[in-house]
Amino acid sequence: MTVYAGQGSMALLWRAQGEPRAKPGPKPGLSVDLIVETAIAVADEVGMAALSMRTVGERLGRTAMALYTYVPNKGELVDLMYDRALARLPTGYDLSDGWRAALTRWADDVCDFYVRHPWVLQVSQARPVLGPNEFTVLDTLARILAATGLPPQVLRGIVSALFDVVRGAARTIAEARQASSATGVSDEEWWQARSALLQEIAPDFADRFPMALWLESAGEPSRDLESGEPYLERAARQAFRSGLTLLLDGIKAAGAA
Repeated sequence: MTVYAGQGSMALLWRAQGEPRAKPGPKPGLSVDLIVETAIAVADEVGMAALSMRTVGERLGRTAMALYTYVPNKGELVDLMYDRALARLPTGYDLSDGWRAALTRWADDVCDFYVRHPWVLQVSQARPVLGPNEFTVLDTLARILAATGLPPQVLRGIVSALFDVVRGAARTIAEARQASSATGVSDEEWWQARSALLQEIAPDFADRFPMALWLESAGEPSRDLESGEPYLERAARQAFRSGLTLLLDGIKAAGAA
């Protein structure tokens, strides 16, 4: 499910017109902030597909119509949720150990954030929300990258590459967790069953796909037995490390050129 946010007015997102006033009634106390925080909690628990003005209203003990006084529609609610969630990310990184250490911490923080709030990954980057906290995230990253000494025209591409690596790893981790709970089958059980079936129906697999086997010849990612981390999540985290290291090496090389 992909959500194209940024379809509504930006005035509420930036609070250009202040907080909407509640209509007279027996149950005062609603606010844009309360509605948005409640919607984030709902999305964290049940996902974007189950989010609606009605489900948020029920969580608050109100009808969906009561929410429309504050937030005009679900599209604008998603914009507000997305930008408010981004406010939970750190905004400052110590550069005393160099840009590479700071950038690694930033990538870890953003990846963990996406895994905690997987619905955020469903908000398409094709149409950015353009909210204040979205710009704060960009500003934070740009401040770290500025320490590399590279010019803006180079750093713009690096910004996109960093977000692609982080979002890709987080998406795989989030989907791996959802797959196990949705199907009732663990990663290990699924791979064992499929591997056995593949050997049965494609006995000539090694002859047909020798390079695929070559890629797997190094074995599966190392396993932390104490953590009990599922196979696919473990592989995604190691792929994240590998991709991030290559990017950091590339940034270093570009700065030295």
